[in-house]
Amino acid sequence: MFYLEACGKFGNEAAQAVRPCIPTPTVSDQGEPPERGSSDEWTGSPASSPRTALEAKMASPTPHKRTPAKAAIAAWIGTTLEYYDFAVYGTSSALVLNVLFFSKQMPEGLSVLLTMITLAVGYAVRPIGALILGPVADKYGRKFVMMLTLFGIGGCTFVIGCLPTYSQVGVLAPILLVVVRIVQGLCVSGEQGSAITMSLEHAPERRRGFTTSFTTLGASSGTLLSMVVFIPIASLPEKDLLGWAWRVPFWASAVVVAVAYVIRRNMEEPPAFIYVQAIRMKITPFRQALQFHWRAVLRVAFCALIAGTSYMMQTFSVAFATGGYKLDKPTMLLVTTVSAVIALGITPLSGFLVDKIGRKSMFLIGTVGVGITMVPYLWSITTGNWTLIFLLGIVNYSLFYSMVNASWPAFFAEMFPTRVRATGLTVGTQIGFAISGALGPVLSTALAGPDLKGWIGPSILGLAFMVIAGGAALTTKDTRAYTMDELDDIQQTDHEKDVITASILLPTVA
Repeated sequence: MFYLEACGKFGNEAAQAVRPCIPTPTVSDQGEPPERGSSDEWTGSPASSPRTALEAKMASPTPHKRTPAKAAIAAWIGTTLEYYDFAVYGTSSALVLNVLFFSKQMPEGLSVLLTMITLAVGYAVRPIGALILGPVADKYGRKFVMMLTLFGIGGCTFVIGCLPTYSQVGVLAPILLVVVRIVQGLCVSGEQGSAITMSLEHAPERRRGFTTSFTTLGASSGTLLSMVVFIPIASLPEKDLLGWAWRVPFWASAVVVAVAYVIRRNMEEPPAFIYVQAIRMKITPFRQALQFHWRAVLRVAFCALIAGTSYMMQTFSVAFATGGYKLDKPTMLLVTTVSAVIALGITPLSGFLVDKIGRKSMFLIGTVGVGITMVPYLWSITTGNWTLIFLLGIVNYSLFYSMVNASWPAFFAEMFPTRVRATGLTVGTQIGFAISGALGPVLSTALAGPDLKGWIGPSILGLAFMVIAGGAALTTKDTRAYTMDELDDIQQTDHEKDVITASILLPTVA
């Protein structure tokens, strides 16, 4: 194990700087801590006081414990908010925002395309936010970033519901919309990476896939929640829908934020992170991730492109069906709702199987399935056959995309050691999500043509996402059989271990 090797190199005193060797501070027979200036006291860099907060924690009779259930629920509620925002905004883009925030003189296909571009802007800035929030999570804590993103995402969603429309302020309306989406995109970039890392590091060794699958279960619960709110709104007379009702789903995000805050406020950092954080090093997590794990970051980014099929299913297909083929709006929204309900059961089941057959196998099965079934799903919309539309939508999203959603959290996160896990995972996924989130709805809308009737072009785009993501996944190895400590060891080369060991800021022993 790498940390034990580092301990051996520097001796017992310096070993206190390294995770596996951080002991409970020595206590005298009278139960008192060592006197200041004794050989047991740290002096000099990195500790500048005889008792740091960390030492106080380590002296506590109650050791740090993993809390997998609490971590899973906290991660799930945050992702629910993220996908609630995405589904509400995506659905609104297809149904009302294209009318409210752009000139009514535009062709419907063009206004929908411009609205999809505002959706894409939120994804385009995600890599920038990831470069900031990923390292912050590795340095200051997963919980810190999770609380920050919670209020950032929810606040921006609420603000969108307060924005003036094109008829009220003209071209300023879409400008304000884009500004809010940029801020929101920066906040969203740190949510999933921190939440997945938190749940993974709290999870039991043999149930890491199952525990982390609850994070992406929020994709289904968030989508479902948005549909529960939006379907009755979409059924209102057009005058009410375009007047006041469209704002209600955005304002409702405040309720989700309040619930998430109550759940997350008492959450604790994972023991693995607390120990690693105690190691003071010259090299930052950001530099370590880019210097030694850039291949894994790129691998994750390419694998994450499969999310483009989800964006096509939830956003483009609604605009394609209701705008191009004039299918009933509430019924089309019901397709997404039913798919999300079924996915609530299939995602944790798939997460259970991830720990049995492996992360890589489950990811590949889901990726191939979701890419192939996107073709007949889009074709079924052109037929207007609701039975086919529902059946293929369920197979595509509820079955195959649930497999992808259940497997990728553990699959991607386990490609990195603890010290850079949030950074590598966040940067990699957000690059992939930015590309697929921008290209998915926007390019598929453009490929459908100005009348939104073409299905072959968007189908080919879905297959392209499948090929790229599947090809990248084939270059990885499955990590199901390794413990978290073993992952820290195997995911670092000997050269990286030497560099990290040399960068440790050792305490000065009196």
